[in-house]
Amino acid sequence: MSLVASLIYRRRHPLLRRAVQEALALYGVEVPAAVEIGPGLRVFHRGFGLVLHPWVTLGADVTLYNGVTVGRADPWVPQGQSLMERVVVEDEGVLCSGAKVLCKEGVLTVGRGTVVGANAVLTRSTGPYEIWAGAPARQVGDRTRLPAQDDARPLQDSARSTERATSVARDGGSGRSSGPVR
Repeated sequence: MSLVASLIYRRRHPLLRRAVQEALALYGVEVPAAVEIGPGLRVFHRGFGLVLHPWVTLGADVTLYNGVTVGRADPWVPQGQSLMERVVVEDEGVLCSGAKVLCKEGVLTVGRGTVVGANAVLTRSTGPYEIWAGAPARQVGDRTRLPAQDDARPLQDSARSTERATSVARDGGSGRSSGPVR
């Protein structure tokens, strides 16, 4: 467990609370005591610039990178009048560097195992094991589990499709190939 993740887990300790908040502030990390965090939190690149709203729930084995913001989409409205209820990042969710997850109203849920790409701006709920990217974020793919090692066929098919994509990119989509890339 990283230093920042262990500090985040200790932010509610009655005797260490203030010291932990100051230590996290040195990294630019703001995680209020009200944030609910499941086991196995991973914070990469020391979480520089990580900001979580108090009404955030992180499930088990969530991964956060630097520059992530999770909170309200209406910061100009007084918090008591905001329509946001909660942001939930379910188990195994991944929020990449610079991702912004902003809730306008109700509950925004980042589905189990979903990846929110670098610098994406997500303003709506996602399904499980999806990949979202862009600003505004849109679904660009699905995460699949890696095939078992004894099942080599999907890997071969994947290698062939990668080879075809490389060929198309190399010849500009004309269908003519100049041979293998070296």
